[in-house]
Formats: sequence, structure tokens, C-alpha cells
Amino acid sequence: MWIKAIGGEGGSREHPPRGDRAGGKAAGRGRTGSEMPKVIYERDGRIGRITLNRPEVMNAIDDDVPEELAACVARANADRGVHVIVLAGAGAAFCAGYDLAYYAQGSGGRGVTQEMPWDPMKDYAFMMRNTELFMSLWRSHRPVICKVHGYAVAGGSDIALCADMIVMSTDAQIGYMPTRVWGCPTTAMWVYRLGAERAKRMLFTGDKITGVEAEKLGLVLKAVPPEDLDAEVEALAARMASVPVNQLMMQKLVVNQAIEAMGLKTTQLIATVFDGITRHSLEGLNFKHRAETVGWKRAVRERDEGTWDWTANRPIDASRE
Repeated sequence: MWIKAIGGEGGSREHPPRGDRAGGKAAGRGRTGSEMPKVIYERDGRIGRITLNRPEVMNAIDDDVPEELAACVARANADRGVHVIVLAGAGAAFCAGYDLAYYAQGSGGRGVTQEMPWDPMKDYAFMMRNTELFMSLWRSHRPVICKVHGYAVAGGSDIALCADMIVMSTDAQIGYMPTRVWGCPTTAMWVYRLGAERAKRMLFTGDKITGVEAEKLGLVLKAVPPEDLDAEVEALAARMASVPVNQLMMQKLVVNQAIEAMGLKTTQLIATVFDGITRHSLEGLNFKHRAETVGWKRAVRERDEGTWDWTANRPIDASRE
């Protein structure tokens, strides 16, 4: 699950301030005056805007982001004047996943790679915490539109896929590369959005795809040129915001319960346990050691290009195969 995208430039700037915005305050834990919130909530008429706010690291996820995200969702739901939520990312990308400089290359986080023998239930408790915090978007009584530019990869795709609808820039990329090694998507939304065969195509390869292909596969609602992304999202949000809150809530509950009846909770339980296993398997430990030795950027490149044998812990040599 833990990944950060390499490079890339976003296709859309964050929507400019306007209307009767309510201050742009963090809804997470209290911070000192010198600290910027990592997730921002703003009220803009009938729209609640939630913005991931770590642009210097492409909104990479650390220990605080999931908690602050869920707190912002709760704040929007508590506001009777908010009809719809727009979720976006500041800077060059929506979200480049978990911060590997913090979790993989370094020793940050809450024990995401434990000393052996590892405790699977300790890992599950931490990761299910994050899964449930991301799922606050799914459980939100206000519909959530996710606006994706740049990247929504690995943990960033976990967040995006918990939204009700995704509108994506045609040149943006989405995918879950850690399925190649050191990860399993804990929210498990791929199969419910794509169906079995197309979900397997994405998870067996760990490929990233553009907004164009994501729309074609049915992973996202719509892909539009970068220069049209803001206007497209605003038009959809405005149209939805004209519907009474209780009507929106009922329609969302009807659709969501149909998916939940398919076994979503059980699937997420299994996926979250498996995510821990991927980080403590032989291959997962080899990836962590490789990231610590050569840096996470090189380790990720070797993983995504398929040039490293994580079981044998050496470069893949086609002549030996």
C-alpha cells in the first residue's frame, strides 16, 4: 500500500477562492500557528471543499493525513448547508500515495514494517484504522466528487476510489503499483468498480493508466482535458447541490448498500490482512531493505519496470530464466 509517485506534473490548478468560503481551516487535530494543515476544509455556498494539502510532496500520505481527512468529512456532514463535497489535491497532483521517504526508506510511521516475528494483528489494527478513515468518504451522507489531476496512485487511489464519483484529467494517472511488491489495496474498491477481470488486469500488473483509459474501463465517471477539469467538476457539483440533502442521502445509501451486500467489509478485512503480509514476506522485506540501501526512488523504479527479482533479491536476468 505504501507508495509515492515519481515526478509528473498536474493538469489542473486547485479551484480559486470564491464565494462565502469559511476560512480554510484544518478539521484535524490541533496545530500550532507555524504548522500548515495537511487537509483543508472550506465551505463554498452549498459545496464543502476538502483539499489534501501537502503539495511539496505531491500530497503524500503520512500518519496525520487519514485522520485529518476523516475530520474534514465529518465537518462537512455536520454542516446543514453543505449538499455536496468536492475532494481535490493542492499542487501538482491529487495524491501520490504513501510517503516512501518516511515509511520505506526511513523508519517513520507506526511500525509498518515490524521486527520479526511480526504481529499480524498489530499491523491489521493500524492499517484498518487508515482504511476506515479513507472510507469516511464512502460513508459520508454528502456525495463526494473527487477531482484528480497529476496522480492518484497507490494509497492515493485508495482515497480517490472511496469517493462516489471521480472526474479525472485526461493526462492524469491512476493505479496501484505496490501490487507488484509490498502492497495490497486495503479499500479493495477496484473489483467493485471494474468487475473481476478488469480489476485483475490492474492488480496483476500494477500498471498506471491515464484518465482516458480509466474512463474507458469504467473506473472513473469522466476524463476531460486538463484545462476543462475545474469547470467540469464545478458544473457537476452545482447540479447536485440543487437537490435537497435528504434526497441525495437516500440515493447514496441505496446504491452503497447494494455494494456492501456483495461483501465489501469482508473483502476489505482480507485485503488489509494481506497488505500486512506483503510488507513482511521475504519479497516485502527485500524491497524495504533495497529502499533503505539505494533509496526509495530507485527501488520503486526497479519494481515498476520489472527489473528486480524480489524473491532472489537480485536483478532479473532473462538468460537465467
